[in-house]
Amino acid sequence: MLKHCLRLLTATTLGLAPLTAGSWALAQDAPVRIRGTIEKVEGDTYLVKARDGAELKLKLAPNAAVVALVPATAADIKQGSYIGVAGMPQADGSQKALEVHIFPESMRGVGDGHRGWDLQPSSTMTNGSVEATAAASDGQTVTLKYKDGEKKIAIAAGIPIVLYVPGEVAELKPGAKIFVSAANKQPDGSLQAGRVNVGRGAAPPM
Repeated sequence: MLKHCLRLLTATTLGLAPLTAGSWALAQDAPVRIRGTIEKVEGDTYLVKARDGAELKLKLAPNAAVVALVPATAADIKQGSYIGVAGMPQADGSQKALEVHIFPESMRGVGDGHRGWDLQPSSTMTNGSVEATAAASDGQTVTLKYKDGEKKIAIAAGIPIVLYVPGEVAELKPGAKIFVSAANKQPDGSLQAGRVNVGRGAAPPM
């Protein structure tokens, strides 16, 4: 069961799994990113209060993956770890981390690269392998290597750091903090997700 969950986690992380023909047919608009809190569960529908105040109806796609994000520390970031970092570009070309995601080995290579991200204006997301780590006056610095290059990233003390583990649908309950990278709008106005990140002791910082 654990291996099955990890396979689902790998295939659908960060909304990178290919949509089926049926999914394309149902999608009415571009995929929607959801950051919010589950307020109520009605049958197979989750009523979500989004961070921007919007009230959304979310449903899970068949075989959807639920991924739990648990608290981690800078000590869990080791040479060779595969991680994702949301950051802000600095004048010297480096990045200042806003959050760090430590992926399991089964997710190595997923989302590899450096791109724009919508956590904050001008923020970025970098997924790659930790080439080196070094202590800094306020935290640590990592060199993150990806297929097209590398980035030096400063991770200050207190920055949210989470670890990805298989989750359970039962964790999607009122009060749960969730993040969905790509939900498709359905004809009835609801949103359908193939993957949901849920906080387990730590709100998804994405």
